[in-house]
Amino acid sequence: MTTNAARELRAEAVIEAPAAHVWALLTDFGQLAQWSPETVRMVPLKPGGLRVGQWYLGVNRRRAVVWPTRSVVAEVVPGRRLVWDTPSSGARWIWELETEPDGPGGPGGPASAARTRVVHRRPVPRALSLGSRIVAPLLLGGNDAHADELEAGMATTLAGLKAAAER
Repeated sequence: MTTNAARELRAEAVIEAPAAHVWALLTDFGQLAQWSPETVRMVPLKPGGLRVGQWYLGVNRRRAVVWPTRSVVAEVVPGRRLVWDTPSSGARWIWELETEPDGPGGPGGPASAARTRVVHRRPVPRALSLGSRIVAPLLLGGNDAHADELEAGMATTLAGLKAAAER
């Protein structure tokens, strides 16, 4: 069966706030869960805070279906990049922040410290896990439909981050 579910999902936005402020909100996983239509909670499973190698228990929900995931932080570049892998699905979740280069005076002007471009991506480096390929059709509306829903949810999450950062 051919599926497009393993395609790279993507959402992006320009946020009218400095990268340090956006980063602080993004890495407050309690708030992140408030903005996400699927993530209910992310709980650290090891001591030491946000760092490479940290494990998080993710509790996810879609309608009446609730399931756990374990995510492993793969990269942390404070204020710039956060990456975690979710072995149970085969997905990698990437958040990239950069100061928006179009500052005062338009394109080519000095960078604005108060604008941050945020790109949220979900590639699947190898393949969707067997568990994902079984569970999505049975409980989540199908692999492709769930991928579409995830991508829409990423945009919703990013919109929540943007609204919080611009308050």
